[in-house]
This record gives sequence, C-alpha cells and structure tokens, in this order.
Amino acid sequence: MDNKTQFKPYIPAEKIVPEMTVFSIIMGALLSVVFGAANAYLGLRVGMTVSASIPAAVISMGVIRIILKRDSILENNYVQTVGSAGESLAAGAIFTLPAMFLWAKEGVMDKPNLPEIMIICLIGGLLGVFFMVPLRNALIVKEHGTLPYPEGTACAEVLLAGEEGGSSAATVFAGLGIAAVFKFVIDALKVVPSEVNTPDSGIGSYAGQIGTQIYPAVFSVGYICGPKISSYMFAGGVVSWMMLIPLIVLFGADVTMYPGTAPIKEMFAEGGVGAIWGSYIRYIGAGALAAGGIISLIKSLPLIIRTFRDSLKDLAGGQQNSGLRTDRNLSMKTVIIAIVVLIVLTAVLPQVPVGFGGAILIVIFGFFFATVSSRMVGIVGSSNNPVSGMAIATLLFSTIILKATGTNGAAGMRAAIAIGTVICIIAAIAGDTSQDLKTGYLVGATPIKQQYAEIIGVIVAAVAIGGVLYLLDAAWGFGSKQLGAPQATLMKMIVEGVMGGKLPWGLVITGVVLACVIEILGIPVLPFAIGVYLPVQLNACIMVGGLVRLFYDKKKYSDEKEKKETVNRGILYCSGMIAGEGLVGILLAVFAVLGVADMMDLSKRLSLSPAAGRIGSLIVFILMILTVIRFTSGKKKAEA
Repeated sequence: MDNKTQFKPYIPAEKIVPEMTVFSIIMGALLSVVFGAANAYLGLRVGMTVSASIPAAVISMGVIRIILKRDSILENNYVQTVGSAGESLAAGAIFTLPAMFLWAKEGVMDKPNLPEIMIICLIGGLLGVFFMVPLRNALIVKEHGTLPYPEGTACAEVLLAGEEGGSSAATVFAGLGIAAVFKFVIDALKVVPSEVNTPDSGIGSYAGQIGTQIYPAVFSVGYICGPKISSYMFAGGVVSWMMLIPLIVLFGADVTMYPGTAPIKEMFAEGGVGAIWGSYIRYIGAGALAAGGIISLIKSLPLIIRTFRDSLKDLAGGQQNSGLRTDRNLSMKTVIIAIVVLIVLTAVLPQVPVGFGGAILIVIFGFFFATVSSRMVGIVGSSNNPVSGMAIATLLFSTIILKATGTNGAAGMRAAIAIGTVICIIAAIAGDTSQDLKTGYLVGATPIKQQYAEIIGVIVAAVAIGGVLYLLDAAWGFGSKQLGAPQATLMKMIVEGVMGGKLPWGLVITGVVLACVIEILGIPVLPFAIGVYLPVQLNACIMVGGLVRLFYDKKKYSDEKEKKETVNRGILYCSGMIAGEGLVGILLAVFAVLGVADMMDLSKRLSLSPAAGRIGSLIVFILMILTVIRFTSGKKKAEA
C-alpha cells in the first residue's frame, strides 16, 4: 500500500470547507507585503532572513477567530501560503539586486528602474512555482514519511493546534507593537544611542573594539536561530574586530593600501575602527562568504546529484492524479505553456537584460536548482538550503560565459546580476512552495488552490519589492553600516572579479583562506563568514538573543511539551518583533526621504554625555530583553 492510501489528512478529501476566499486572498496579500518588506530590511541589515509561514498562520487564526468569528484551518493555511511567498521572494531579491544600486553609485551603470525590478522578480517567482508543481507528487506524496520538510510540518502543527490561535496571535502582535515602540525610541526620537561600545583607542595602542546594538529584530534573530548559529556569527565578529582590525592598524599605520585612499593612521584617526572595517574587513568577509558558499555547495553535491536524479525518475511517472480534491494540481499543459511564455519574455523583454543566451542559462540552472531546492528543504529545512552557494555558482558560470561571448563591461555585469537574481528567486520560491505544499498535504488543502496562492503571493511581492529597495537605498544606502547588504556586495565582487575589474585580491584571498581554516576545524563556515563581514556590535546583539534561547533550552521543565510550548512562545514573540522593527524601519526610511527625520531627533536637545548615553542604551536593551522573557515565560491565560 503506498503513502497516498495510507495517509489521511486532517480535512478529508471528501469534505469541502472554506479555503480560497476573498478574505484569505486579501489577508495573505497584505502579509506577503508586510513580511516581504520586513525580511528585506532584516536581510539587508544582518544577512539572514526568517520564515514567515508560522507568524502568518497565527495572525490569520487570531483574526479569523476574533473578527470573523469562524475557524477554517484551510483558510488559515491559504493565508500563510500567500504570505510566505513574499518573504521568500524578498530573500532572493536582496541577495543580488542591490549590487546594481552599488554600481550606480560608482557611476558604472544606471539603477534598475521599478518595472525592471518587478519583471525580474516576477519571472523568477513564477518560474519557481511552475518548476515545483510537477515535483509535488514525487516529493510531497510519494516520499511522505521520508522527507520531513521541517518548516512545513511545524506550520501544520501550529494550524492543527488552532484552539491556541488567539493567544498565539496575541503573542505575535505584542512582539510587533513593542518592537515598534523600541525602534521608534531608538532610531526616530534617538533618545539613546543605538550601540554601546568600548571607546576607540589611540593609534599607538590596541585598536580592537567590542560592543552591542540594542535593536529588537537583531536580538530576535539570535533567539530564533539559537545559541550555536549565534556563537558562530559572534566568533566571526570577534576575529575581525578584535584581531584583524588591530593587526591592520598596528602593522600598516603609515601605509596607504587599496581600496583605502589615505594612510591607515589618518583613516583611523578620522573614522575610528568603523573606517578600517568599511575599507578592508568587508572584503575579507566577502572572500570568506564566497568560499563558504562554494564549500557548502561542494559538500552538498552528492545529495544534490542524487536528489536531482531521483526527482527526475519520479517525475517520469507523471502526477498520477486520482481525481480527489487533495490530488488536484495545475495541469502539466498549463505549467509547460506558462514556462515557455516566461522564458520567451525573459529573452525578449528589454527590462530583463539577458538575451536568448541568458534565457537558456535560466532554464538550465533554474530547473536544476528548483529541483534541488525543493528536495533539499525537505531534508535539511529551508534555513540550511544553500541558496547562496547556488547563486554564487550561477554567477560565476554565467559571468564567464557572458564574457566569453563578448558581453563585457556594464552590460555584462548587469546581465549577470539579472540572471543571478532570477535563479536565486527560483530556488527560494521553489523551496518555499514545497514547504507550503507539505503543510497543505498534512492538513488536507487543495494543491491547485495552494499553487494559485503562491502565484498571488509572488505577484504582490514582486510589485512591492522594488519600492522597498528604492526606499531603503534612498534613506541609508546599500553597503552602509545600517544596511550592509552582505550577499549583494559579495555577488558584486564576484562579477567584478570575473569581468576583470580591480579588486583588493589580497584581502579577498585572506578571507578565502580564513574560511578554509574554519571548515577544517569543523565549524559551519557561512554563519562565521557573515560574522566576519558584519559589525561586531550586530553580532553581539545576536549573541545575546542566542544566550536567552540557551537559557530556555537548558531550563528544567515538567515535560517535553511544556519546553516546546515555552520556546515556541519566544519564537512567535521574536517573529513579531522582527516584523515590528522592519515596518518601523520602512516608515523611518520614508521620513528620511521626506526630510522630516531631523524634526523628531531629540539627541541634540538631550545632549547626553557618552557615559550617560551608554547607561541609557543598556537600560533600554535590558527592558527589551525583559519583555521577551515575560512573553516567553508567562503562563497562557485560559480562553473564555
């Protein structure tokens, strides 16, 4: 007996309940924009994004139960399916597209316009969905019980625990609101500094520095990722800010070294440790990130090859539609026509500057990485899916081919990033679609309606993401301390290197060697490399979040269920805090662009001394941590 006949979903195939409703479409589209914007902001700040499926599900459950006074698990599932697509598309876009903005600042090319961004993201997102559809029977149905799909299964568990939807949604909304207040106090009113640092030392002494940011979203990343990942990132920050920077200052004080334009001692005297980080450490971090992505891809190659082979074998057997509601997919005819149309548009539309050669590369790499991504997230989860490695491999190969065929200079660089963006979004959306289809399989959703939901989420997010990128760039600028954009800076460096642009190869190779040493030591390279690239203050804040999570992981509980519920309350609260800070970050970007940000700035009127500022920042940070502890530890009130 096969898995299909053995497994019975929560809602039987014979039962019809509300699913694809006007409410679920509107609510899902709204959450797609909200979590897409919040994740774009978060990813550009810390180089990592978080899944939106569970927060979207609990928000939907709370609204449906409280406002609409009804409860349909499939309607809730539809909302999270639409909503999570925005987060995945944003994650793929921010890995690559900001590279074009960085080149525009250097005068290499014009910024991508809004229609160009929308069309590139739309093509990548739709291809990710359509490439995944034929794989559903092979990966979700046939291999049920073999491929766990961690995030998809966890989201199903949340939906099935619908009786707790009200209290869980309240936790998410509380995190959103409280983080919004903290973010506004820190970055809009500027009542206290956003960082607490040890003072910069003079040029003749030890030049290391340590400190922490006090942002809710950064702290929340540490809690959600856990103590291990947080410690790897913090270790990378310690190496760069307390070892590499002091060595550069100590041995190169009188040296003018590219890409710097003045002696290091003058740079240090004027800009402190941050100036050395901006001019040199980021290239070392970028080299480590590139090496980490390639290493993770090489380590995954046996699994990638095996999964691609097995998926093609299963795909050859067809979808085997039984006629049941829970087996209805988009028809293969529709899928094939849609893919052909999208590829033709990719080749001919001027907004997608890749040409027919680039379109062919997108078909080859896109289907391969969509297949690999869909299966790998079923084994290792979305968080461990080597999307960065896939994007790096695509960029390297595509840029070499473009250069060999005579597409050089700015045109070649633009085409390479466009190809990389489409592939990155394909891999991210294919992984998200497979997780959502797994959730739907467990709760008894209609696959074709979920596939429509993914398409809706992609369209909405593609329309919104260009405006978000323009807004953030206008407010702070990509590559700045506020928005480091580590992956996009890395992709820019790779394309420039292949195309023959001038790069500080000594610094880049130093990062590559550092990553190889870390791999030899058995430490995960990518989180460490992100830590090397990003400011230590950001890594330290993530580490504090990881330590709070460690406390709850090690705390004694009466049983495993209590532990799981406690930790999950913290995850939901922190997910809300990420969304809250992200939304206020977008709002503050609007204020910055409109020129009204200075009107709210209270820092000059308060004129706190450095010592008072540090004390005030620590008090605010402690208060924020106490709110996390309160909502994580607090006993849930019984519902009336």
